Amino acid sequence: MKYYLIAGERSGDFHASSLMQELRRQDPEAEFRFWGGDLMQAEGGEMVRHYQEMAVMGFWETATSVLKFRGYLKQAQRDLLAWQPDVVILVDYAGFNMRVAKFAKAAGLKVFYYISPKIWAWNQGRVHQVKKVVDRMFVILPFEKEFYQGFDYKVDYIGNPIADSVGEHQKSADFYLRNQLDPERPIIAVLPGSRKQEIEEMLYEMLAILPPFLDYQFIVAGVDNLDRGYYAHFERNNVRILFDQTYDLLAHATAALVTSGTATLETALFRVPQVVCYRTSAVSYAIGKAVIKVPYISLVNLIAGKEVVKELIQSDFNSRNLVVELKKITADEEFIARQKAGYEELWEKLGQQKSAEKAAALMVGYLQG
Repeated sequence: MKYYLIAGERSGDFHASSLMQELRRQDPEAEFRFWGGDLMQAEGGEMVRHYQEMAVMGFWETATSVLKFRGYLKQAQRDLLAWQPDVVILVDYAGFNMRVAKFAKAAGLKVFYYISPKIWAWNQGRVHQVKKVVDRMFVILPFEKEFYQGFDYKVDYIGNPIADSVGEHQKSADFYLRNQLDPERPIIAVLPGSRKQEIEEMLYEMLAILPPFLDYQFIVAGVDNLDRGYYAHFERNNVRILFDQTYDLLAHATAALVTSGTATLETALFRVPQVVCYRTSAVSYAIGKAVIKVPYISLVNLIAGKEVVKELIQSDFNSRNLVVELKKITADEEFIARQKAGYEELWEKLGQQKSAEKAAALMVGYLQG
């Protein structure tokens, strides 16, 4: 069968590549055409456009890129009609993918959505549009199934692929030696995100707190979808940049500063005490505050249904608060124990369920049925 996938971000590339691998196991004749990244490319098929060209952060920034996205949408529409896939598989990235879903459905194509857009956080009325244009929805957060049931829409909960990948990770025995790190000094992992826009917003502040923590080595998780030279001006005494070793970094870290997103859940599942950070433009923040319907921004707190990790958002994200909170997760044993207890509750809720394998089996079954 012919599978057309669209992932517009780095995390989507990761999840979609695992799904492609499992789809090929379930369907040896699978053909892939996709919008995504290097991980999807490694699974084979034809890439139409790389997600790096589509990476925008914030409500206002997305709005000001409307002409560019309109051009991408027209390209996707033409490509879908020309290739005529058996199914279109959309991976998160709601602003773009929901428009693709509407077009594909009207064109008579089957539409699956892998990893629900976060419509439970804002504009919940979009569920009605989802019901019209998405044939099957595959969700990865436990509360999403109940959310959709409230709108009389049946979805498939397949477990969480992040829990699967963290649980399967093998800690590297030569991490310190390979990266020329001091094995006697504890590590503070710094995860500033994967898009240049968010890194510039976050990383300077995250690294402005070094003096009280000179006993630690600060290791920044760099990503190879950005030029390595871009990170050079962040590197200094006591700060190192490691590229594409995030899981190994978390496996060896004592504490972490993490930009809100998928990385907060990964950090929690590695049981690393963390502070969640987020800042965007004033306009985007004002819009977001007005429309977002959930009490937290981190996946950790959303899944737990309570505050497990501290969230420093917008004006609260400053060096003074960072120092206070980082001291808690490096020196306050009682505070650390409470946070780690919350992490264990997350593991109980998520577990390892081979989500990509489960999703692929369901998808092939639905298509063959």
